Amino acid sequence: MALFKKKNQKNEASAQEQTFDAKLAALEALNAKLNGTLYDNCIIMPRGYTIDITVPRNELHEDIYVMQVVFVVRNDDFDEPLIAPVDAQGKTEQEAVEMAAQIFFGGVWHTIDQANQKKNGQHLLIDYLGQHYEFDMYAQSVVRIGVEESKQPTMLVELIKNELARYIGSKKYYWVRIYLASFKEKKLIEVRVNGSVCNDLKKPLEEYVESWGECENFVCEKQYAIFVQTEDDQCPFKKETVMKGAKYALEKMVEIKSREDYEAMAKGLVDEVGDQSLAAEIRIFVPEILAKMTLGYREGDSLFFITDEGNIEIKKTQLRSYFYIQQAILEFLNTRPAQEAVQNIVFNSVAFREMKKTMDAAKEQGKEIKPSDLFVPGTSYKIAEPGYKIW
Repeated sequence: MALFKKKNQKNEASAQEQTFDAKLAALEALNAKLNGTLYDNCIIMPRGYTIDITVPRNELHEDIYVMQVVFVVRNDDFDEPLIAPVDAQGKTEQEAVEMAAQIFFGGVWHTIDQANQKKNGQHLLIDYLGQHYEFDMYAQSVVRIGVEESKQPTMLVELIKNELARYIGSKKYYWVRIYLASFKEKKLIEVRVNGSVCNDLKKPLEEYVESWGECENFVCEKQYAIFVQTEDDQCPFKKETVMKGAKYALEKMVEIKSREDYEAMAKGLVDEVGDQSLAAEIRIFVPEILAKMTLGYREGDSLFFITDEGNIEIKKTQLRSYFYIQQAILEFLNTRPAQEAVQNIVFNSVAFREMKKTMDAAKEQGKEIKPSDLFVPGTSYKIAEPGYKIW
């Protein structure tokens, strides 16, 4: 009888797992706090915000449900969606999703709400390539797990505020996610600007994480900040135009076999996007970004714009077309193109030629270098179009 009873309990638990819709439960738990409109598996909020949710992890460990809930916030003024992964747990799945909803609401959404109401912002002046932009920064309280209550919280964004200014360009919105974690000898530092990992921003946080010492239990701290430009966005082109141009360039570049083919692609690209300078950025960065994503070498956060007076260093996050092009390339790679098609583009990149030169030189000396051994500070590029402006 005991065996049959155990089996029945397992079946009942399995049936409960099948009937529990974690995504829907998380949406309902969050909407109970937001008072928005649930429609088509997302929450619609005033001012054009939509919130979508995915639940990539939902596991039962020793009678505790461990869950990761990813909140995705979209708005027409956001070039990239704000993505907020939240780890939560509970004795029941409902308890876990309610914990995730509370963490998101009290942290990320509170920051967005502050920005919307222009409450408690910190005014910043950003000098960018001889131009001056004014931003208001809104930061949430630090979310801490495993930290002793007696330890006073540290505003993480303040530790990197000076360096962050070098990552802010001319967009209307920038969002920053700082995530620090430590468990025994392992430590993790990650800073994202508009979703992109910025490795150079780890350095100012290393001393702070080291001050934690060796943590016997898992410890983490997380903070979001939003930068809102006080003026409207003045960029003359839209994301959709760059994406369209990048997809056109990828389609044509796989077929290039001669100089004439390249010139025909370049001319067609100008017609496609309607701007000589933007077309130049696309045809330069398509092969370089594709090389970075497929060859496996490490790369810094910088770009180096070559002028007659010398190189001007900027960050990738300050050139808005860069990540639009990268998104188009990701979509291209998701179609699983033939290896020959990818090589036809990558072999024309400066990065590939320099990497091959370095690896060949090492081979002649009897050494073996793998792409993962190489680090490139950033891509150098030159655009000779009159009146070119970095947006």
